[in-house]
Amino acid sequence: MHPSSAITPPPLRRTRTGFTLIEVLATLVLVAIVLPVVMQGMSMSLGAAAIARSTIEAAQLADAKLNELIATNQAITGASAGDFGTDYPDYRWSVQSVQREDNLLEMAIDITWPWRNGERSITITTLVFMASTTTTTQQ
Repeated sequence: MHPSSAITPPPLRRTRTGFTLIEVLATLVLVAIVLPVVMQGMSMSLGAAAIARSTIEAAQLADAKLNELIATNQAITGASAGDFGTDYPDYRWSVQSVQREDNLLEMAIDITWPWRNGERSITITTLVFMASTTTTTQQ
């Protein structure tokens, strides 16, 4: 065998072990576009959750106050208002009662609470059957 006829191995190829500059720049541009949108979505969802929490709390307070007014026979025709004391200092209530038919009373309670630079409120309305207090005696 002749030394020039020996098989020589192919030259070693350099393997790629990192990212190119264009790949890194493209990734940074993509992150710069997507990140603000994601953060705005997170902010909006947190705001919606806060509104939902306070609205649910107000609805529960309205239900409890209506039940209290009905149970204590304070469901009279007219209007009254108040707050929920130290337990819920930001929430205020007002109730209006209107006689609809003979023994039917419509009660509407409005719960108001501060929200950012203004106020939010919900109104819950119910009908209450007022049993007649007159009794008849048989002869």
